[in-house]
Amino acid sequence: MSENYRSGFVALIGRPNVGKSTLMNHLIGQKIAITSEKPQTTRNRIQTVYTDKRGQIIFLDTPGIHKAKNKLGEYMVNVAVGTLSEVDVVLWLVEPSTFIGAGERHIAELLKKVKTPVILAINKIDTVKNKEDILKFTDAYRSLGEFAEIVPVSALKDQNTDRMTDILFKYLPYGPQYYDEDTVTDQPMRQIAAELIREKALRMLSDEIPHGIAVTIEKMSERGDGMFDIEATIICERESHKGIIIGKGGAMLKRIGTAARQEIENLMGARVNLKLWVKVRKEWRDSELYMKNYGYYEQKG
Repeated sequence: MSENYRSGFVALIGRPNVGKSTLMNHLIGQKIAITSEKPQTTRNRIQTVYTDKRGQIIFLDTPGIHKAKNKLGEYMVNVAVGTLSEVDVVLWLVEPSTFIGAGERHIAELLKKVKTPVILAINKIDTVKNKEDILKFTDAYRSLGEFAEIVPVSALKDQNTDRMTDILFKYLPYGPQYYDEDTVTDQPMRQIAAELIREKALRMLSDEIPHGIAVTIEKMSERGDGMFDIEATIICERESHKGIIIGKGGAMLKRIGTAARQEIENLMGARVNLKLWVKVRKEWRDSELYMKNYGYYEQKG
């Protein structure tokens, strides 16, 4: 390892649905964080690793910072804000606009207390018809605070993401290799499987049910022939939601299961036998006990 090797931790922050998970997946070159059209998709802090000859970047993809409406929302915001004090670089994603709302101003105030370099990424530039407008967006955000760099990117179209990686390395300290170069995430496979099932449910159910679903893995075991058996439960808050998730004759649950199984198999490089159930737990997002049972608890260290 050369003496010029850089390594460190980068927090991705921003309001819900600005594209944090999509950008992180592109930067590491592999899908770990789930993405959907619905805001607040990421509920736990997800740690992923990018390694090349220059060094190692450990990304912390945080939940979107928003006004909390229940205990789950409070938990998500606390995770995101708590991460800011633990990292070497903060990467703040925003949308391309000259209008800066209360949500962005709130994040800007939080960042004024941060001593580490803050890089502002103006995401979704693929949606901007007149590229000269990007300069207007840059000027508008520059008025909010001091940024080490302001970089226009498109996470979805993979535009300028290589430049983003170069800039992150520029601001990371010289340091050791924290993980093997083959490591892409420190997430347990059970957690990744649960997240992928939740993503498929969110995408296929579109707006039919609100965000109140969780997924738990009841069993994950390997057979002698290399096949994995996974049994999972989708948790929802109402009986009416349960019917929608299962669908007519079980059709929707089967669609969710098939799509999730294919993606889990691709990630694991093994065949998977996936069984899904659906349970109702009323108002689980306001129950600390249920939240802990479903994997939403403060992560230390």
